[in-house]
Amino acid sequence: MTTTDSLRSGPGPGPGTGPGADGRSASGRSTSGGHLPVREHLPAAAPSAVPVLDVVVPVYNEEKDLRPCVLRLHDHLSRTFPYAFRITVADNASTDATPAVAARLAAELRGVRYVRLEEKGRGRALRTVWSGSDAPVLAYMDVDLSTDLNALLPLVAPLISGHSDLAIGSRLARSARVVRGSKREFISRAYNLILRSSLAAGFSDAQCGFKAIRSEVAERLLPMVEDSGWFFDTELLVLAERAGLRIHEVPVDWIDDPDSTVHIVRTATEDLKGVWRVGRALAVGALPLDRLARPFGDDPRDRALTGVPRGLARQLVGFCVVGALSTLFYLALYSLFRLGVGPQLANGGALLVSAVANTAANRRLTFGVRGRSGAVRHQAQGLVVFAIGLALTSGSLAALGAASGSPSHSAELAVLITANLAATVLRFLLLRAWVFPARAHTHTHAHSNTPTCSEPEDLR
Repeated sequence: MTTTDSLRSGPGPGPGTGPGADGRSASGRSTSGGHLPVREHLPAAAPSAVPVLDVVVPVYNEEKDLRPCVLRLHDHLSRTFPYAFRITVADNASTDATPAVAARLAAELRGVRYVRLEEKGRGRALRTVWSGSDAPVLAYMDVDLSTDLNALLPLVAPLISGHSDLAIGSRLARSARVVRGSKREFISRAYNLILRSSLAAGFSDAQCGFKAIRSEVAERLLPMVEDSGWFFDTELLVLAERAGLRIHEVPVDWIDDPDSTVHIVRTATEDLKGVWRVGRALAVGALPLDRLARPFGDDPRDRALTGVPRGLARQLVGFCVVGALSTLFYLALYSLFRLGVGPQLANGGALLVSAVANTAANRRLTFGVRGRSGAVRHQAQGLVVFAIGLALTSGSLAALGAASGSPSHSAELAVLITANLAATVLRFLLLRAWVFPARAHTHTHAHSNTPTCSEPEDLR
């Protein structure tokens, strides 16, 4: 990799990102392990000239479009962006005059640099430049500038303020205005539907070439992303969302570039392979997403609170959702098993299958335990909880049979629902206090801003 730099910053001084007593590096990134640091608003002024924003423009054989793109982007940032900035042209092994054009731009324009890579791949370019950048906010956009640049400041503002971890432009948001052909529109919506159905993605537009990320998040997230091509940013977003990071979406005005050189079929094939690979890794807990967790007290209003169990409200919500789905799953299994066996066997079989699924779902979704460590023990303890539920529901069925002799199927279901609701409260208490216990609370020191709170033992 070679670099041609014009490291003079854009207008205005950069933030205070030099080394300090807070344990951060010159880029503002945390140098310690464990949780990500608390998000903070980046200072508006400081003595150093390190840019707040580094905008990467990945290119391959773009000798025609590169110069007008960079000139337009540089002019827009100079006029409208209130912080110091840098534009980095990341050349993916171009074979035309792109390197010469990029080098001239770096020599002519303040705050523009040129980075040359000898291998192709948009993801490879972004990983390389972002990993080596000293800016606390990192962004990228396509060289065709299909996205209206007026969305750039709204894109990065939540990252500068400390509100969000990543930000994406969305062409599928309700207030976005998009001009493109029906073929590309269909492919884009179909791809995002696949992401929602297979990876439970909550973001609306994975493919828009207009994204930003805070540097301390990129530092930990980039090593987990395997793809080096077009699936790179989709994988980045999926992992960030699964880790609980905050993703901000900005509706954009977007006009399709008719001269785009993206090979749709090949790109779609590689994307589908990526979806399968990431989905499999998430299913088996192979990714250490706990390294991306934000500490309790990230909200300044929470920093004075002590003795608050970590994530109780979130755990209750997650447990209720998992419980509701598990109950529906259980009732469906019971009705299915009841076609061939008696009520007691049908109840026991349905409870056993749903209990295993319930423990696995609560382990991952409710209590945030990832990885395979302790999974067998958790399932064994979950089966003990299952046995308690079995005793309650079986006892209820036995009592119903003794009272009415030959109860109807609807009466059986009503009794089982009531018994399961009673068992649900006990199940949550046992899961929280015994199966997935939290660490003992540690009292904060008198002058500490952020309390040390409990976390699941498997996340240590």
